Amino acid sequence: MQVTPGPVPPNVDLRDMLRQYLIRRSLACMACAAKRRRAALERGELAAYCAAIRQTVRSFYGELPAGPGSRPVQAIEVSRFTKRGYRLENVLFESFPGWQVNATVYVPLDFQPPFPAVVIPVGHSGKQFASYQLPAQFFARCGYLAVLFDPPGQAGEKQEGNDHFVDGVRCYLVGETSSQYFVADALRCIDYLETRPDVDLSHGVAMTGVSGGGTTTILATLLDQRIAVAGPSCCVTPLADLDIRQCYAGCPETHMWRRYSEGIDEVDLLCAALPTPVLLMAGAQDEVFRIEDTRRLAAEVADFYVRGGAGERFVFWIDQAGHGYTLAQARAFIRFMNRWLLGRPERALPDLPDDSFALDPYEEMRCFPAQDVNMRSLTLDRSRQLAITRNKDRARIRSAAAILCGAGHRVDAPQATVGNPFRVWTHCWEQITLYPEEDIELPATFVYPYRADQPRPVLLHLDDRGRNRLLYRHGLLARAVGFLEPGEDHYAVLSVDLRGWGDSAPAIYPYEMAAWAGLDRYLAYTSAALGDPVLAMRVRDALSALAYLRTRPEVRSDRIVITGCGLAGIVALHAAAIDEEVAGVVVWESLLSFQALLEEPDYCWPADAFLPNVLLHYDLPELAASLSCPAQILNPRSGQGTLLGAREVGQLNAALGRDVYVLVPDEQMVAEKVRQMLAGQVAVRPTIGEVGGGT
Repeated sequence: MQVTPGPVPPNVDLRDMLRQYLIRRSLACMACAAKRRRAALERGELAAYCAAIRQTVRSFYGELPAGPGSRPVQAIEVSRFTKRGYRLENVLFESFPGWQVNATVYVPLDFQPPFPAVVIPVGHSGKQFASYQLPAQFFARCGYLAVLFDPPGQAGEKQEGNDHFVDGVRCYLVGETSSQYFVADALRCIDYLETRPDVDLSHGVAMTGVSGGGTTTILATLLDQRIAVAGPSCCVTPLADLDIRQCYAGCPETHMWRRYSEGIDEVDLLCAALPTPVLLMAGAQDEVFRIEDTRRLAAEVADFYVRGGAGERFVFWIDQAGHGYTLAQARAFIRFMNRWLLGRPERALPDLPDDSFALDPYEEMRCFPAQDVNMRSLTLDRSRQLAITRNKDRARIRSAAAILCGAGHRVDAPQATVGNPFRVWTHCWEQITLYPEEDIELPATFVYPYRADQPRPVLLHLDDRGRNRLLYRHGLLARAVGFLEPGEDHYAVLSVDLRGWGDSAPAIYPYEMAAWAGLDRYLAYTSAALGDPVLAMRVRDALSALAYLRTRPEVRSDRIVITGCGLAGIVALHAAAIDEEVAGVVVWESLLSFQALLEEPDYCWPADAFLPNVLLHYDLPELAASLSCPAQILNPRSGQGTLLGAREVGQLNAALGRDVYVLVPDEQMVAEKVRQMLAGQVAVRPTIGEVGGGT
């Protein structure tokens, strides 16, 4: 029979494997959410259902610095300007300590105080644009005091350290959601309104916003009973559509940890608002939220409100416009507020044609908030506090790593398809596919000595840039295992493409053409919402490959060394910590620490490097120190990807009490370090200042 050295044909489309895997799991979560809603309706347990959803949403956040019982608001007026029918007042007040809300207040001039009030969270934009200014002007000219404020980052004033993609994903590391900064500011605006004698909050307050501002409105409504009327606009479709099947990466603030696994669909958020009056607005020509998808969601919410005895309190209103908040929507929401906030549905609207409105100059809306306290700085402060208080017991760290990665200390060997061995000079070449779980296939290359008369030490190699990269053209791995070298000093290597890397790197989807999109963002946000980060999945893949290696007769099972480079170095360290029976681990050009992702304003690592909740338990240097096997981390990289200096490496080793971090000049030295580990020439050095107790 002819022997072919080519790869094992896959049973799935490797380019779409990881994405479809995430889609299937996410849809299963949404199916469970739908089943729970149906059960609540069938049993007449709507109140219990609403309370459970509200409680779950509350659990996404820590202690928010807003709402009843929060610190008194100390507002600073920055400027004021008199306009036609309203007065602009620009004020600053704190939400999180040192974090300033830049509120522009629209005070009615043609009505007598006290005024009813409406809060307008800005979406992924800035308060100076038409979708925010014009509705606020309209509300004020209809007798409602309106408060408008910028979100973190975007096109507003609070940009430094507040990019909701770049900085929002950092919050995962410390067990937080960046949504807290959007929602807390909205709630803090209500606290501010309570300090104004010209505001009447006896009936509560209204809140309305478009796109991200609409999402903030929905979440805030579930968190604060002071919100008596809500008007989200152009912001929702069932998660199964836009976020899941259509693979719109969205934002980290809408993908809270375990949101999917907790079964919190967009329809759940709106149903749980019962009995709060909600005017859900949508644009017939919305470029993001497809009207047919939103229409189906609205029909389900409307039925829920009817079954809850509040059918008139939910209204779905379609604007003949695109993705934005128009004056037509403002008129619809005024009528809705007149009825449900004031109890005066007969209250007439002033005659205010569209051409009577004009945008105010941006300079007249600026509040100049402080920039030194921001999303990144607050997350960094939290991480530094955790670093001081973490329990650094070595056994506890290894156990925490296993829990975070959803893995046991040993896993069963996976099924495998093995290609025919092909002799290539001193070694044999085999192509293999491992099947660690349903619908996941891991292409692998196994190279082992041709003339070995006994099991040999072996490398399990992981590479985020592809399994064969360092075998190609007598690369680093080929040299490390003695390929083409005379004599008997030969070793084996199994190099595996973990899911989403190498041959299984995902193909792009349409929404990933947008400048703010990215495959890494989709993977990070979706897997975080599942409560199973893709980085953790890869650790389980590595453990599965380890289990497979132990079934091979060519392998000396007590001399398996794990190697990894780039982001795969993080996977290698976790696999070594969890397995506890590997002979050693060598990683190079990998991330120094998760803390390093917070220290720098910019970073070069993908979003899926941000392992949710990890800094609650350990950081990478602590994980390396906890290993019971020898470990060498060669040429560690900062958050920006720069190589550490000799002084920094020396300080790291002194802090750990062992020489884990090593600087090497070139790839040849990396290969030599790997050979030394295979040969058992690197031992666990005695500690001179133990990081923690345990063994």
